[in-house]
Amino acid sequence: MLNLYRFILRYSTWILFIIYVIASSWLLFARNPYQRHVWLTSANAVSGALYSATNSVTSYFYLREINEDLQVRNAQLEHEVLALKNRIANYQAMEFADTARIDSSLSRYHFAVAHVINNSVSRPTNYITLDRGSDDGLRPEMGVVDQNGIVGIINVVGKHTSRVISLLNPYLRVSCKIKGHDVVGSLVWDGVDPSMAILEELPRHAVYEPGDTVVTSGYSSVFPEGVPVGVVLERVAAREENFRTLRVKLSTDFTTLSTVRIIIDDLADELRTVEDDGKTERKTSIPQKMPSTAQ
Repeated sequence: MLNLYRFILRYSTWILFIIYVIASSWLLFARNPYQRHVWLTSANAVSGALYSATNSVTSYFYLREINEDLQVRNAQLEHEVLALKNRIANYQAMEFADTARIDSSLSRYHFAVAHVINNSVSRPTNYITLDRGSDDGLRPEMGVVDQNGIVGIINVVGKHTSRVISLLNPYLRVSCKIKGHDVVGSLVWDGVDPSMAILEELPRHAVYEPGDTVVTSGYSSVFPEGVPVGVVLERVAAREENFRTLRVKLSTDFTTLSTVRIIIDDLADELRTVEDDGKTERKTSIPQKMPSTAQ
């Protein structure tokens, strides 16, 4: 305590001078607008320069950490760019490649790409409208698929648009089979869930397991053999005891349809001609009246 008193007495003149300077400065700048403005401007300039110098010094010491963070971010961005490029390439391959997701040989088939401009999934009978028509080579009875599986069959064609009977339509039946087996059934929508369908008319001896893949049978010129349809979920009660009925989870998400492919069979006209001629020949070869046997 004695040392404090000695310090105050020794430097009392300077202490009193500092107090007077502070008091006079406060009176000067508090009650005179011009001097106050000059003071604030000068103070801001000094403080700004001081902060800038401080920031430069601190930034210099943090350069290494900043560079490491930038390197990590650049690596992440490069990885994302590569992943996006691979994804785009895969999408383009699935959308435009003729052999995308179809098991059998497709030398007789090619595809036309179209975009969905109208689609329904919640009606009792659902249809899809495409932005391609007869001017693009489309015609009725052409199958429609997307990158996941079958979508439907074209039934009405205009010059620039066409209508597709959606798989979510109980009037459309598609011949299908369980992949790896030869037994064939009929796939139809039961009008309940847009992500489910029913595979009917399978023989009782048909072998299946939940998770088995359901594909098209190839018994028509609409869909080639092996186009994905869905996976088996469970067995349901059949209308007839001699057949099995399975519930199938559809591969195609009809709520997000945007781009589809129309299957064009180069042999479709020839097949129709042969089949129609065969039907006519069978009809004409049946005698109207059985001849009597000579005695």
